[in-house]
Amino acid sequence: MNKPDRKDMQKKITKIGVLCSGGDSPGMNACIRAVVRTGIYHGMKVYGIMRGYSGMVEDDIFEMESRSVANIIQRGGTILKTARCSEFFTHEGRKKAYDNLKKRGIEGLVIIGGDGSFRGAQTFSNEFDIPCIGLPGTIDKDIAGTDFTIGFDTAVNTAVEAIDKIRDTADAHDRMFIIEVMGRDAGYIALHSGIATGAENILIPERKTIINDIIESLQEKERRKKLVNLIIVAEGEEFGGANELSKFIKNKLPTLEVRVCILGHIQRGGSPTCMDRLIASRMGYHAVECLMEGKHNVFVGIVNNKMNYTPLNEAVKKKQRISEEWMKIVKILAT
Repeated sequence: MNKPDRKDMQKKITKIGVLCSGGDSPGMNACIRAVVRTGIYHGMKVYGIMRGYSGMVEDDIFEMESRSVANIIQRGGTILKTARCSEFFTHEGRKKAYDNLKKRGIEGLVIIGGDGSFRGAQTFSNEFDIPCIGLPGTIDKDIAGTDFTIGFDTAVNTAVEAIDKIRDTADAHDRMFIIEVMGRDAGYIALHSGIATGAENILIPERKTIINDIIESLQEKERRKKLVNLIIVAEGEEFGGANELSKFIKNKLPTLEVRVCILGHIQRGGSPTCMDRLIASRMGYHAVECLMEGKHNVFVGIVNNKMNYTPLNEAVKKKQRISEEWMKIVKILAT
């Protein structure tokens, strides 16, 4: 399988690569900047890999300098771009990627992405003994081992700003709005934005939706002449999202004025918040430190404001769980 000698992994790492994989998230550029400048500070050569694992396979790799990351900390998206790569799922594709790293002498990788990206990194490292460090670049906040992920705070604030504006028009017209936010497998954006905007109901993938309870709640509010209601629903919620929920409610309560708003990819873009810039910078710095200290194949997170290191093979198996306390808060505050 052309594995390099394990003795090679014990020597000082002098060349590293950084890439973004999976969905983009605000703060990725701040993270790239931190990796590049920390690496250069320690005398390393740092290579940018374009379009994630696709760039590794297709040899779209270039050396970065300190000025390569000037004036990007405030920008959303990622200057390295991101993509999904089906060829990397094959051993042949991964071998091509390894050969492209080897010819440049790249000895370690920093992968900014989600759990799917980490699975790829773990497989690649197992096959070719390339040490990998994972950084949580995902707006969904669905990775165990960190209190926040890069981009989550920006995405939630974008959703909150939009929902606040929707509430204004809902109030002006006495309407109910069903607002769909991102979250295919995780309901954190829905949960946080829903609590922050005073939503009457929050539907998330992690909890079974009892639709009859929602109908009864809306009927009771209609009797009380409370006609302005906000329902926040995560796109991956089992009922099928905002449009399907709207059809069901209109069928049960035909006199209720219902409008649907799907926020969509607006949540991925925009200038990252201060918090996302800070955690991205901190994680990027510590990713390079990990490679220097021999902490290989770990996922770098922050728990209780302290750095937390989780083996990659554990990080891809665990999901961040929503506590019962949060659900109790939703129930009490929405009454």
